[in-house]
Amino acid sequence: MANLIRRFTIVALLLALGADAQSCSRSMSPSYPAPVVAEGYAAQLIISGLTKPRSILFDTKGALLVVESGVGITHITLQDDGNTCIGMGNTTTLVDNKELNHGIDLSQDGKTLYASTESEVFSWTYDPVAATASNPRTLINGMSTSGHSTRTLLLSKKQPDILLVSQGSAANIDPQATDMRTGISQIRSFNLTELKGKRIYNYTDGTVLGWGLRNSVGVAEEPITGGIFSVENSADQVTRKGVDIHENNPGEEMNFHGFLNGTMTIQSANHGYPGCLAVWGTDIPDVGNMTVGWQFSHDASSDVNDDLCMLMFTPPRLTFQAHTAPLDIKFNPNGTLAYVSFHGSWNRDDPAGYMLSVIAFANGEPTEPRTSITAAVPILSNQDPSACPGNCFRPVGLAFDSQERLFMTSDSTGEIYVVVRTSADGSGVPSNNGGSSDQGGGNNGGGGGIGNENAATTGAVVPRSYESLLLVGVTLTLSLVGGAFFAVG
Repeated sequence: MANLIRRFTIVALLLALGADAQSCSRSMSPSYPAPVVAEGYAAQLIISGLTKPRSILFDTKGALLVVESGVGITHITLQDDGNTCIGMGNTTTLVDNKELNHGIDLSQDGKTLYASTESEVFSWTYDPVAATASNPRTLINGMSTSGHSTRTLLLSKKQPDILLVSQGSAANIDPQATDMRTGISQIRSFNLTELKGKRIYNYTDGTVLGWGLRNSVGVAEEPITGGIFSVENSADQVTRKGVDIHENNPGEEMNFHGFLNGTMTIQSANHGYPGCLAVWGTDIPDVGNMTVGWQFSHDASSDVNDDLCMLMFTPPRLTFQAHTAPLDIKFNPNGTLAYVSFHGSWNRDDPAGYMLSVIAFANGEPTEPRTSITAAVPILSNQDPSACPGNCFRPVGLAFDSQERLFMTSDSTGEIYVVVRTSADGSGVPSNNGGSSDQGGGNNGGGGGIGNENAATTGAVVPRSYESLLLVGVTLTLSLVGGAFFAVG
């Protein structure tokens, strides 16, 4: 009898979740084919009509702060009926500055707001109750005004007075990045306690956390150990020994930058760009014994060869499909999962990326080895990547709310999604079936894999396996009540 009651309870919970997904009056549908969601997750389009929403975060009152590139920072209250049933409430222009384009963060007490333009980092006194930002102040200037324009900001939770600022290259292959003094293609840290006077930092005044990083847009602190990780957009149109290898090389990178408290640190490490890049596809000239994640030299005129690339520079901790363009990384609170938004390719014959993926972590690092091609497992992706970028969502910013629901922006469509796990059980990493972060193949070791072949036709996306589980639950319930069991095909 106890087992019977337990089964009824499980079925009732599943039916309630299913009913919630179907009955939400706030349900929205995208203008493109609804995203595909992996087993163990559900997703819902909750906000549309924004202008190039990039980075996002929640304030201490649960409001969503959104950087709208070319507009400023928007304060959005949410109408929350639980789970994925969320709608947009009131919107307020918090900061009217058309030069703000990506970076944003809040102090731990929620009373100081930080944001960035291409050349400067600012702070404001923030009032989450009144939804106002006042007393603007320039903190950092002197950053490049050409090339990659976003300046990602990260305030450390382990070292609350430390602000990290990432600056990308000024060109595809930028020789300035070989000189640490330029500040190009680097992540630098700044001690905010030294800015309590009227001093303004020049970007090159900051402490180098890592360099030789072409464009590390996503930067995150692992919440348990405090390790700093970044995800990097690598070079385009690369050739090797006169052969065009750009379709599958170089790989995008996840790099590790040590700890801000100075223990077990690899801070100031050079990660190889512009001379040395990471292997993804192994079908390159003179590949030798190199495999995924190894550093290779792409410039025949350079004094740095493949062997020196591996000896002189710090290789990536993980490597992803070429041109998938990772733009953000966020850890769940216990540090077991890292979510990465892949904005998608622009110069690949077979489009890749355009998805939100998850990476398993344990003890402060990825569980997969450096050479893995399956570490990033898709949980939300477009039905037909060949229709991208014109007819699909393009993930950018990520933020967790107090209920550990993950919110994701799509800048090309002006939207925000919410993504939730449908069960507290399991690892949170769907079965990858031998897939990788490449939706279109491109590595001799595997092709894309995702848990659901057919997306739902509404904005609320429910995994096919989850729907099947509900059907099985209903059938078993009816079978038990009727006193007989039926086979379920």
